[in-house]
Parts: sequence; structure tokens; C-alpha cells
Amino acid sequence: MPSDSLSTGILALVWNSGPIAKFVLFVLMIFSIVSWALIVEKAFQFRRVRRQTFEFLRVFREARRTSVVHTAARRLRQSPLAQLYFAAYQEVSGIPEVLDKVLDDFDEGLGSDRLEAVHRALRRAAALEVARLEHYLPFLATTASSTPFIGLFGTVWGVMAAFHGIGAQGSASLAVVAPGISEALVATAAGLGAAIPAVIGYNYFVNRVKHWAVEMEGFTMDLLNVLSRPVAKAGRTAKDGV
Repeated sequence: MPSDSLSTGILALVWNSGPIAKFVLFVLMIFSIVSWALIVEKAFQFRRVRRQTFEFLRVFREARRTSVVHTAARRLRQSPLAQLYFAAYQEVSGIPEVLDKVLDDFDEGLGSDRLEAVHRALRRAAALEVARLEHYLPFLATTASSTPFIGLFGTVWGVMAAFHGIGAQGSASLAVVAPGISEALVATAAGLGAAIPAVIGYNYFVNRVKHWAVEMEGFTMDLLNVLSRPVAKAGRTAKDGV
């Protein structure tokens, strides 16, 4: 069948290629395998982030005591909003009764100095969460930007080998040129095959990181508003959706 012969021909080209071409293809294969593994891992990570954040917001809206929300925040470690709440809780002093008084019909909210300290803690926590969500994304960016050039290097080397063959045999017939050119084009295809999934995955995950950065900024403002003035139920200030 044509597809089988094509596959056999490509494998034969790879097998019969020179050491430089094999090394280039090996490097591209490593980049491709690692980038695909990272794409799958990041997809599962963002799925866990979304699921645990929904669960945390449900507890945050429905719980009547901050100790319950704090327990949920410690358990739901993949949720960025849960980690922001945990940071605010620790900054307030980590004593449930203190935060409960602030959040449950208390006469006054936190003072400006204490509120600014909580805001700094929330900014630090948000920066750490963004860094956690961006983990491994630089490798995808490196794969997307470098593998086409690695493949191009293999292409240039294959073309050089093809011209060397022409000079050695003194003929420019298709039978002489075709193997070297085909070997060169395999390197180009391998480079693009590694780069395209990496750039798609990188752009998608960067957009997800931006989405959660916006959500954390909104949750930070909501939580600071809760801490700065008395409200009946802190959970009502949570955002309705993610």
C-alpha cells in the first residue's frame, strides 16, 4: 500500500542517514517526547486547578466559620484562590476566632496597616501561584522556537551531502540527488513536527495562566473588601464563577 511504502521509505532514509542527520533527528525526538509529556501534564494540572477552585468557592460561599474554609484551603492545594485565602488567613494571625470576628458582623474591619500587610501577603501568594502555573512552560517555548532551526540545520547538512554526492559521482540525475534531498526534508519535517504542538500548547497554557491571574486579582480585591468592612457573610463576596 502507498502509506506502508512511504513509512518504509522514511524509516529507510533515517536508518541510512549519516551520523549528523541521526543526531539531529535524535535531538528532535527528545524535544518532541518531553514537550508532549509536559503538554499532557499541564493539561491535567489545569483541570485539577479548575475542579478544586470550584470546590473551594463552594465552601467559601457556604461555610459559616473561617476555620472550615481554612481547612478546605489547606486540602485544595491546586486551587490558586484557596492558596490566596490561606495566605490571608496566616497573615491575619492564623487564629480562627480573630478572623471570624472580622468577617461576621464585627463593628470594624482590619486597620489600614494590617490590611496593607494582608495585601502584601496576597500579592506574594499570587506571584507564587503564577510561577507554579507557569512551571515547565519555558521548555515548550524553547521547543517551539529552537526545533525548526535544529531541523533546518539537518536540512542544510543533508543538502550539503547531496551536493557532495553529485560531485563524487559526476552526475546530477534524480537518482543521485533524491536520497540526500529526501534525508534533508525528513529533518525539516521532524523539526516542524516537534515545534507545532509545542507552540500550540504554550499559547494555550499561557492564556490559562493569564485567566487565573485575573481571577486571583479579583479574589484579592474581594477578600480585601471583606476584611476592610463588616459584612454578614463573607462567602457572598466570592465571584459567581471561574
